[in-house]
Amino acid sequence: MSSTTHGTTPYYFVPGPSAYPVVSATGLFFVILGAGQWINGHQWGAWSLLAGMVIWLGTLFVWFRESVHESETGQYGHKIDLSYRWSMSWFIFSEVMFFGAFFTALWWTRTHALPALGSLDNALLWPEFKAVWPSVAAGFTGSPAGIVEPFQTVGPFWLPTINTALLLSSGVTLTVAHHALRAGHRAQTIRFMWLTVLLGIVFLGVQGYEYYHLYTELNLKLSSGAYGSTFFMLTGFHGLHVFIGMLMLLFITLRLQKGHFTAERHFGFEGAAWYWHFVDVVWLGLYFLVYWL
Repeated sequence: MSSTTHGTTPYYFVPGPSAYPVVSATGLFFVILGAGQWINGHQWGAWSLLAGMVIWLGTLFVWFRESVHESETGQYGHKIDLSYRWSMSWFIFSEVMFFGAFFTALWWTRTHALPALGSLDNALLWPEFKAVWPSVAAGFTGSPAGIVEPFQTVGPFWLPTINTALLLSSGVTLTVAHHALRAGHRAQTIRFMWLTVLLGIVFLGVQGYEYYHLYTELNLKLSSGAYGSTFFMLTGFHGLHVFIGMLMLLFITLRLQKGHFTAERHFGFEGAAWYWHFVDVVWLGLYFLVYWL
């Protein structure tokens, strides 16, 4: 730990040696090992996956709890605050690149690969193929070789539109909570934070119901050609990010109830809010490009 006198904040906090990075990496190793072996039919892989998750999540819990203690005891000064802000900014940038890859795959499929398959060069291979997106008929974009089961596409009404309204509303309630915290109204902040968490949970429930509808009634699956794979990769990973963001907001709300954060010092709150607004923006792009076009 950095040396500091009682009642003063160190210029820059330097933690002591820690085993947390090594232990968490070990947990992740058993997660990946177990998942790979389980998928390939080795039942012991499930136990390796479970053990790795317990090690990894347990380490993160203890590690984060220690970081919260360091923050609440005044160890973090202005330099640490800047460090966290830069770290969160780069993390969100990496997430932009992550989703950018899947949006680019969707764009490339629709504007380059699809027209190429429907060109004269491929007319002898698939004479009945028509370069139309999206398609549900064998011989079209759904399955030019007839190897994909027939499926139906999904439009914006009504479940995706309901989820759009839920996420936009959660962005509003989160902003209201932030302004309430800056004004020193802790009770109002907590109420609107719980409302934001609830909206995130309802979003996940609606998306789960949508997936059930797609699988059972529309026969739309991850294996349903380029349309199914891009659809589920984009919406599925976004749903995972909503779940992670909801957990962030949940723990921030619990910390608020414990008296953590002040009107002047609350970057933990702000970082989670940045992430949630990022998730909202990604959904708007996804809602327009995937469900409407």
